[in-house]
Amino acid sequence: MLRELVTLGHSEIALRPIGLGCMGMSQSYGDADRAECVATIRAAIDLGVGMLDTSDIYGAAQAGRGPEWFGHNETLIGEAIPGRRDEMIVATKFGAVAAGAGKTTLNGAAAYVKSACEASLRRLNTDRIDLYYYHRRDPNTPIEETIAAMGELVREGKVRAIGVSEFDGDSLRKAAAVHPISALQSEYSLWERNIEREVIPACRELGITLVPYSPLGRAILTGAISSETTFSEGDYRTTVPKFSAGNRDNNLRLVEGLKAFADAKGVTPGQVALAWLLAQPLDVVPIPGTKRIAYLEQNMAATELPMSRDEVAWLADLFDPGKVTGARYAWGNNANAPVKKT
Repeated sequence: MLRELVTLGHSEIALRPIGLGCMGMSQSYGDADRAECVATIRAAIDLGVGMLDTSDIYGAAQAGRGPEWFGHNETLIGEAIPGRRDEMIVATKFGAVAAGAGKTTLNGAAAYVKSACEASLRRLNTDRIDLYYYHRRDPNTPIEETIAAMGELVREGKVRAIGVSEFDGDSLRKAAAVHPISALQSEYSLWERNIEREVIPACRELGITLVPYSPLGRAILTGAISSETTFSEGDYRTTVPKFSAGNRDNNLRLVEGLKAFADAKGVTPGQVALAWLLAQPLDVVPIPGTKRIAYLEQNMAATELPMSRDEVAWLADLFDPGKVTGARYAWGNNANAPVKKT
């Protein structure tokens, strides 16, 4: 087993370096069967998956959804984990507030931090949150105020460690000056490497574990998407420039190289993409999302795939950012993009 356990930043939390992103069980990737999702979460616990990742906004951050969907994903996890809670690291987020019709506002005020945590604890059916993230920065609230309030939750025993999502390097330093930050969650994969310039160096400097979301490029790195693939209604990949016709065709040519590499090793392209992340020179816990147990098993097997320095470098060159076309969001590579698009 490679890198069997990773310590989460400055905390005492040790976990397997593959988590399960649960957002797609509630939004953004088409309909989901609730019973199948619960079964997948329970299978993740059986397999020793390191962490379940959710947010209070998952469910409500989709076009056409109302505030009644707020907390949907947390409630789903709360249904799945009774009797197994101590076997799993649970991570959730606050800061994005449902404003109706899939729209969100941001709130980092100290009083809101406390009330949001209490609500998440109830929905998750637990007495503590292992990793609590500030989901997106509220531009109207100083970072210091929000992080100080999160630190109070740690001292009260309601939260074990704190993290932030989509922060730039300077914001990470401001946050870490108030309270140790154990994790940064940002999009990072072979085909999305925008954070390599300043954010990853800041993580190394501050001892922060990187938790990449969309580590499989929203499935394109699995080899399951072709130029003929059509996405269902409600699948937000229809809005992502990287998946538009011309960009997709170009990016699929890079994926063909990944598939050939994987075939030569006797593994799947997705496993190679995850192993590449795990081979980076810092602690990394990718959180690929899936609703299917079979894909969950494949993802876990990536922790056993050795990757040499030469192979890591070859793959990095194959997906050199200059070769990948299209922005990750319709409005560009903005680090503080609206939560509904994550």
